[in-house]
Amino acid sequence: MVFQVGIEPMQVDAQPEENDNVEEDRYVVENTTLDLEQYAAQYSGLAKLNRLLFIADHCPMLRVEALRMALAYVMNTYNTSLYQQIHRKLQEAVTSSSSLPDAVAGAIHNVPSLDTQWIETTSKKAALKLEKLDTDLKNYKSNSIKESIRRGHDDLGDHYLDYGDLSNALKCYSRARDYCTSPKHVVNMCLNVIKVSVYLQNWSHVQSYVNKAESTPEMAEHGKDGGQIVLTKLKCAAGLADLATKKYKSAAKYFLQANFDYCDFPELLSPCNVATYGALCALASFDRQELQKNVISSSSFKLFLELEPQLRDIIHKFYESKYASCLKLLGEIKDNLLLDMYLAPHVNVLYTQIRNRALCQYFSPYLSADMRKMAEAFNTTVPALEDEIMQLILDGQVNARIDSHNKILYAKDTDQRSSTFEKSFAMGKEYQRRTKALILRSAMLRNQIHVKSPPRDGGQGGEMSIAPGTVSSARN
Repeated sequence: MVFQVGIEPMQVDAQPEENDNVEEDRYVVENTTLDLEQYAAQYSGLAKLNRLLFIADHCPMLRVEALRMALAYVMNTYNTSLYQQIHRKLQEAVTSSSSLPDAVAGAIHNVPSLDTQWIETTSKKAALKLEKLDTDLKNYKSNSIKESIRRGHDDLGDHYLDYGDLSNALKCYSRARDYCTSPKHVVNMCLNVIKVSVYLQNWSHVQSYVNKAESTPEMAEHGKDGGQIVLTKLKCAAGLADLATKKYKSAAKYFLQANFDYCDFPELLSPCNVATYGALCALASFDRQELQKNVISSSSFKLFLELEPQLRDIIHKFYESKYASCLKLLGEIKDNLLLDMYLAPHVNVLYTQIRNRALCQYFSPYLSADMRKMAEAFNTTVPALEDEIMQLILDGQVNARIDSHNKILYAKDTDQRSSTFEKSFAMGKEYQRRTKALILRSAMLRNQIHVKSPPRDGGQGGEMSIAPGTVSSARN
């Protein structure tokens, strides 16, 4: 199929974005309690394969099992190149864990041989299906039936996605935009583009299409339940994009808006993921009042937290200022979190922010605090705690001084009188600036001075005009 170049105002085949969150690309997780079968059952399509491959790359204990499951699942698709890649990885994983020759190790561990016949048959089937879909689309275009053309592009996109050609899948889904005849079609097109953009990790694209779908008029045309399902999918996708770009507070707000009863998006994430991502981002970025109001007292998010009892306990212990047990529980689930492909790059950052927030909240009510007791409360040593607090003071998060000799932390005395004078002075200056702006605006309106905005077609514009006979009055 020949694709036209440059027909879209927006680049649809953009490369995955360069994120700074690949700080620990190579790490190994040894002690995980993850139930792989139960975990994989929550996902479908490319999301399932990508997550299994991520686990295989980072957890030697689950590597062979994850690759076996991925190999069995990929044979239900047309993705022959991924099948060969998984098979090669499985062969390497088995031989690396055994000192026997490759063929013997493969036979002992019951690794299936590369199914060349399946590859050949599947490739032929994929080519025939592509040819048929391409021919159907050309016929629809010759008949100029918009609905058929839209469905033709969607079917072609589905096929490319099943084949593993994400770039062409994105192009086909995007081209359906010009043939959408109802808000429902526009929203479906946006969801398809969002799904592929997440696989490509093109997060700005995800966010722009979430905004486009949300601004579609009459989005609830799907029906009450259908509208809730779509809205939850959009919130989850937006939250994932903000998590990936380190906007943790915004991500938490999006995940907290998800509706548990309508959370069905196995192509991207599961309800357990929503609970984990939302809870950790909230702990790292919300203050006590926000945590109480938006997380602990939230009737809808409570249902998500029921899926992850450990996280629920962590949130409650954090709110109750039981920081030692809270941080201990966080340490226990860290290995499992490092096997989540979207959360793993942010685990260390989130954990640091949660710990820093706990330290700030612990000290906030006091004028002075004994650092020995504080170290005991945080299950750490006094020198290590001193280093942490010093960094928080330098970052401006804690307004205090350290008495290093007596190991006491003192809150800095603030002169309330002078700070009140400074605020009053700043407020007066702002009031003066606004008043001058209002006087200038009223003078311009009175003298009919206005600036023409440039026309949309890119012609001349932007010049200032003054009504006749007003120049002299303006001077007077």
